[in-house]
Amino acid sequence: MRVLILAEDCNPDWPSLPVVGYKFARAIAEQADVTLVTQIRNKLNIERDGCGKAKVIYLDTEEFAAPLYKFTKFLRGGDQTGWTTSAAMNYFHALYFEWAVWQQFQHQLKNYEFDVVHRLTPMSPTQPSLIATLSPVPFVLGPLNGGLPWPKQFQAELRREGEWLSYVRAVYRHLPFVQGTYRKSAAILAAFDHTIADLPTRDRSKVINFPEVGIDPNLFSAPNRPQRQQMTILFVGRLVPYKLPEVVVRTFASSPLLREHRLVVVGDGPERSRLEDIIAEHHLEECVQLVGRKSQVEVGQMMRDSEIFAFPSIRELGAGVVIEAMACGMAPVVVDYGGPADLVQPNCGVKVPMGNLNQLVQRFTAELENLVTHPNQVTAYGQASHQHAVTYYSWNAKANQIMHLYAHLSGRKMSTQEDTLEGFVSPSNLSPSQSPLVKS
Repeated sequence: MRVLILAEDCNPDWPSLPVVGYKFARAIAEQADVTLVTQIRNKLNIERDGCGKAKVIYLDTEEFAAPLYKFTKFLRGGDQTGWTTSAAMNYFHALYFEWAVWQQFQHQLKNYEFDVVHRLTPMSPTQPSLIATLSPVPFVLGPLNGGLPWPKQFQAELRREGEWLSYVRAVYRHLPFVQGTYRKSAAILAAFDHTIADLPTRDRSKVINFPEVGIDPNLFSAPNRPQRQQMTILFVGRLVPYKLPEVVVRTFASSPLLREHRLVVVGDGPERSRLEDIIAEHHLEECVQLVGRKSQVEVGQMMRDSEIFAFPSIRELGAGVVIEAMACGMAPVVVDYGGPADLVQPNCGVKVPMGNLNQLVQRFTAELENLVTHPNQVTAYGQASHQHAVTYYSWNAKANQIMHLYAHLSGRKMSTQEDTLEGFVSPSNLSPSQSPLVKS
């Protein structure tokens, strides 16, 4: 199977989207003849670690990308918030990058020297693909993730995140090349119901419910964890408003029972000073620890050393960190909204109903107090979480699923819009764990 993978963001050292693109491409290359095309900025790190069996081509678009990044950073007021603005500005580089791809590979594509073209990144539904509209070879788009509305209870956090552009996000549907991208794609991978609902209705027959998150079992695995009298509750994530790390810190401030245990907060960002103030105000220094940013190796070890994963993010699109915690046998406690709500199955952890800040603090406090007083339940959740994560979300399992799709697409011509993916399509009312492709 000859596959041309497009992954502008693809880097083993950069968190979130770049490392997902890298690990997914590397896993696919174990099972297919992959040519991976990425941006020159990723070269140093990829060449240091390698990308498995993939042949990697680096395109230098820095003459356009570098000034655009600087301007976008200025609009965002930094690089920690304003992600909708970042996605909007990347629209221009997505087109520029794929025009460079077309210039280099158009003859091979026209001569059908590849069986499938797969764009892994960018993953935003707002980013069009020139290759989808130009290539005669079957084109796979995604996994995409986006379109999750801000909860009405957290408009203040929306403003603190600099997400003013989210009010007019729907305009992207009318931008050049967007509709053509969906119309010409042979298959569209989309994570969770909120992303599927954001896609054009007429193209739903090509949509497969396929979360972008995955885990590396070498980094995230479950130990033979003993039951401890003092449990460790862990939060991992950027310290930004929408992830609400203060909710978990405030649970310790409000609960003498929880203060008998330990909270470790991993990550850094603009909310750190707020957390430090809460810790100082309530004298939590002996039970709450802010440890800053850690490597994936370090995070994996900390997850194996902890029992409960508390993650109160209120607008989490993918939540790969939740699957990593589950793979490490932790009991997750998440908000029942967005990606975490779909990832945490009923027997794997606790989903807390959405509410305002005070309500979330009260609900997380109650659930965490219940767990620390029922260690057998923590163990049961952790065992079920580990089994679910390694069965469906290891990169090898996800690559196996994608190979089924490639085989299906390469066995037919790129023809009419009426073509469907019978046997692979996941209706929008199915959760990711129910998706036929995910379970194949």
